[in-house]
Amino acid sequence: MALLDEIKTVISKELDEFEVHFRQSTKSSVPLLDKITYYLIKRRGKQLRPMLVFLSAGIHGKINESTYRAASLIELLHTATLVHDDVVDDAYRRRGFFSINALWKNKIAVLVGDYLLSRGLLLAINNKDFSLLEQVSTAVKKMSEGELLQIEKTRKLDISEEEYFEIIRCKTASLVAACCACGAISAGLSADKVDTMWNIGEKLGIAFQIKDDMLDYSADDIGKPTGADIKEKKMSLPLIYALQQASYVEKKQIIYAIKNHSKKTETIDKVFNFVKAKGGLEYANKKMVEYRESSRAILKELPDSEYKRSFESLINFVTERKN
Repeated sequence: MALLDEIKTVISKELDEFEVHFRQSTKSSVPLLDKITYYLIKRRGKQLRPMLVFLSAGIHGKINESTYRAASLIELLHTATLVHDDVVDDAYRRRGFFSINALWKNKIAVLVGDYLLSRGLLLAINNKDFSLLEQVSTAVKKMSEGELLQIEKTRKLDISEEEYFEIIRCKTASLVAACCACGAISAGLSADKVDTMWNIGEKLGIAFQIKDDMLDYSADDIGKPTGADIKEKKMSLPLIYALQQASYVEKKQIIYAIKNHSKKTETIDKVFNFVKAKGGLEYANKKMVEYRESSRAILKELPDSEYKRSFESLINFVTERKN
């Protein structure tokens, strides 16, 4: 985490102030709701999305009140989608902690997600941040479409590489892109410069998701592959590529094992060894590097600053992280 802390240095004051803004934006007069949102805030992740908002605004030298609202809007809507995702996926843990639906059941979790969504919408509307709202609403629309496309394809386990990239472009990259675009909007940039920041973020988001896919094939504390995607029958890039290299019989055997025995340790080991033998991880890494370098190439065209250098370091962190 030392590298991430170093990247945050240039916006450490802004991130501290953002936490105050964000906590204020979730407050409710309903004690149960306030208790749950406090629980959520204490267990949030690495602050990657707020960092992208502030760095994107800072590159152009104009961090202001609108930037704090942009970061809060992104975080509110992102947190809402995570709460809803845990209900959809029947997930009872997130980042090592119990999910909202595990502690307070599905009905309350859905309502909490709705509440966070409404707070984000009102934050934008009350401050007439309609451009920010449009960007984030577009991202949430794409995220929903990507999730539904993935669910549809998971039933048959027949995702092509082209479909995979469309799914992650919608499901993951759209929100990362929105972070960068919203930072640019808050700094008062022109539409073409906002589009530039969106493109940087979209390519970074795709690289981020490919890295996540690869981490699913990394070993846990006892040296076993974690295999969360396999258990959930999700087709990620390493497996898609490996299946493309397989014979008809091999492909049939692997798909049968995932469809019928995805949660068994022997299935996870079998799929892991298959992906490794077919070069799936090497191929995924190659594609991740391509998207990382595309993101970095666009960034290099922007004026030099400490914010830009921190952004470039963040790109490296995203693709080199261990979790």
